[in-house]
Amino acid sequence: MLQNDRTGPGNISKFSITSNGGGGGSGGSADLSPGVVDYRYYESVFTNVVSGTAAIIETVVGEGPAGKGVLDNLPIRGGEKVEVEVEDAQKNKIQLNIDLHVNRVRDADPGTQQDLYFIDLASKEFFQNEQTRVTERYEGKISENVGKIVEDVLGSTLVENDATTYDLNFYGNTKKPFYMCTWLASRAVPDGAGGGGGSGSTGGSGGGDKGGSGGFLFFQTREGLYFKSLDKIFGKSSTKKYIYNDTGLPVAGYDDNILNYTIGSDIDLNQKMMMGSYKNKTVFFDFMALEYKTVDFDIEEQDGKATNAGRDFVVVNKDFIKDPSRIFHQIKDIGTNPKGTGDSQLSEWKGDKKKPNFEYEKTLVQTIMRYNQMLTVQTNIVIPGDFTIKAGDIVEVDFPSAESSLTRDKNKQTGGKYMVASVCHRVTPRESFTSMGLVRDSFGKKGGFG
Repeated sequence: MLQNDRTGPGNISKFSITSNGGGGGSGGSADLSPGVVDYRYYESVFTNVVSGTAAIIETVVGEGPAGKGVLDNLPIRGGEKVEVEVEDAQKNKIQLNIDLHVNRVRDADPGTQQDLYFIDLASKEFFQNEQTRVTERYEGKISENVGKIVEDVLGSTLVENDATTYDLNFYGNTKKPFYMCTWLASRAVPDGAGGGGGSGSTGGSGGGDKGGSGGFLFFQTREGLYFKSLDKIFGKSSTKKYIYNDTGLPVAGYDDNILNYTIGSDIDLNQKMMMGSYKNKTVFFDFMALEYKTVDFDIEEQDGKATNAGRDFVVVNKDFIKDPSRIFHQIKDIGTNPKGTGDSQLSEWKGDKKKPNFEYEKTLVQTIMRYNQMLTVQTNIVIPGDFTIKAGDIVEVDFPSAESSLTRDKNKQTGGKYMVASVCHRVTPRESFTSMGLVRDSFGKKGGFG
């Protein structure tokens, strides 16, 4: 791995743990920053919470109670609040607007003069989710109800909440808040999306007007919780630009050099076909009418409707997408759980007994395809510590072309915009690095740079 001056020592200026009290310890708080030899902070759009891990070497001096380490003297038993302040070599800090708490202490290796152990941290919402359940009935826009669940049940707030299109009436059924919000994300379509596309055949008829931009993500960063449309994320401008070269020298127009990269996934036609990424069929069954409807959906119907990171929409051999490669089955929710309560709910039902509770035909097929399409290209990169990067950010990257080792031309297919799906910021007394898992839904550059 290449290194440069920007991978220099990070600064762990504070790692303070406040005791829960009791346990025969001294209580109060203790700052373990001098003993933190490795700190890693994690965010991902595929998880609901942020986390961190600290490796600590603690010098134990004295005999008896005075010679106890912090684990027993504070003591640390789980759930303690932790205040962390770290910065990279460029003095960029991880500014936390959330609370971190001790999840577990592991791999303790006590010694006569030194204790070595690891402390795993998680956000407050991680623990609140285990204590709360969604029990109420909800109706209306999905985004509005996600906001209510996060605020009223989880006791937190959303930093960003993208508006959704279709209504959905549902019961919480004592599920946990994170489960419900993630379940709702898979049924959400951004406001203003939809229209056009789709072919259907039945035992009924018609395919419905399907858009191409379904699919939301529910995740947390250092700033808090997000309920974000994939379409809106890929439509954002990039925050940083990075390039890979083997000289280690700065390149004008870029924020930093990529020290190392690997292509985690690029083209896997069989896997994509198994997931129904290019063409799928959904069979909807209506128990009230005792009929079924089939809806075919192929990737070309998303072209021009979804916001893509790359220039070229994914094109595969027509021979392999002429027929659906995956079949889904869905029971339609007809005549159940109408809006309102009491007499108003009964009146709503009488007004249209065949009204579906949710527009599955307009959302389900496109959302499944969009989630799979998001992972078309997966790349992992390592850069000098840049603690400003968050999960869900858009960055631009450039890689050298494989056939131009002498001229170092840029690869115009794999370069361009990527979403930061996951990020790990690592800081030690000697160095600081940022590792990113990047994903994109298409090939080629569009607009931007280079």
